[in-house]
Amino acid sequence: MNILNIVREWVKKMFSHSDIKSALNCEAAISEKMSAAIDDWCGMYAGNAYWMDPRKGVRSLRLEQAIVRELANVTINEMTVKAKNKRLDELLKPALDRLNINLQKALASGAMVIKPLGGNNVQYVPQSAFIPVEYDVNGRLIKVIFPEVKYISDNDYRIRLEYHDLDFQKGLTITNRAFKSSDGVSLGKELSLTEVGEWAQLPPEIMYPQMLRPAFGYYVNPIDNTIDGSHAGVSVFDCAKDLIRLADNQFGRLDWEFESGERALLVDDAALKPAENGRADVPKLKERLFRGLNISGGQSGDFFREFSPALRQADFIAGLEEYKREIEFAVGLSYGDLSDPQTVDKTATEIKASKQRKYNTVTAIQNNLRYCLEDLCYALAFHNAITKQGTELTVNFKDSILTDEETERKQDQQDVSLGAMPLWEYRMKWYGEDEATAKTMVAGSSAEVVE
Repeated sequence: MNILNIVREWVKKMFSHSDIKSALNCEAAISEKMSAAIDDWCGMYAGNAYWMDPRKGVRSLRLEQAIVRELANVTINEMTVKAKNKRLDELLKPALDRLNINLQKALASGAMVIKPLGGNNVQYVPQSAFIPVEYDVNGRLIKVIFPEVKYISDNDYRIRLEYHDLDFQKGLTITNRAFKSSDGVSLGKELSLTEVGEWAQLPPEIMYPQMLRPAFGYYVNPIDNTIDGSHAGVSVFDCAKDLIRLADNQFGRLDWEFESGERALLVDDAALKPAENGRADVPKLKERLFRGLNISGGQSGDFFREFSPALRQADFIAGLEEYKREIEFAVGLSYGDLSDPQTVDKTATEIKASKQRKYNTVTAIQNNLRYCLEDLCYALAFHNAITKQGTELTVNFKDSILTDEETERKQDQQDVSLGAMPLWEYRMKWYGEDEATAKTMVAGSSAEVVE
């Protein structure tokens, strides 16, 4: 088990564990129900959802990864971030190098913290690897525990609890406690921080009376928490969990349809030559093509029979594509992001509506990410003692989801007018028609004019 999985397992079991209260005199602000949900999302994201059953041919299509990758790419690919202070801008840029992949994890787990470590170094912590203690009325994380687990041997671990306690009257207090554990889950015996080399310079407790903001950036998905009603973040694919399960099962049926429908020759045992090892031998072709069976019965004299059933893949594929479209609708993606856009007719209005849905989803994510980056910018300035030099940050996002589509459509219209693009191809692309329908519509028109 790697360290990240150890931390995740530790956090899952510690949400309701009395060790937290005895060690830091605080309680986790999250329920066991929410903890179980986060664990489910992490399993789905890793391709290990609870419904996976390789024995029955049910494997993950990894739709969860496709969902978060698409949302993360569109969210930040055209993002520009600029700190007014030159020194702070130099610190911020390399700190965001790994933002995309970690935003994907945040979209999957529900939230993340970007925690400065000094200089331009930051640590990205998904919701599965920290313990929330308190949120303010707006859902901003103000008290949180960051566990760090060090593997020494199979029965020897070191655990450090870093507790951030933000009080808007008293300022920020950061507490560090170390423990020796035999399993990496229970805290075990408390140690001095000096007994672990990497933690020896950390103060057991330090106060910053002037710090009235979190010493990190906190991002949370813009999704209402109907699981336990808390401020904890919810995965972007939680509302599509059942649909994803159905899609994975449907793909298992499709895979079985191909496997069970493989062509085979049923060969009478009498036609198989005995090999030196005593086993029956087959003619020199694909081994899986032959299946030994007593089919002649000494009557017809037929030693070979073909087994080649008709495949029903079209129905299975159609069902799978429908599940994908339902998933796209549920998570706020456009038609065609997961599904094959050529498998269903969509009007121009429906296509535009799906683009608008994705635009709204991404815009909400961008707004929450902006708040996260503003806090991160201030936290970086705080850790580098340059807050007095200014922490103003400008974050811009482009809305190319809608804008580029209109530009591309106008360009295609010009190509049709110039004869560089056939009208039927234009109709396929922008009206969602298949080739036969598009050519029929063009043939039925009195004049090929792009509307």
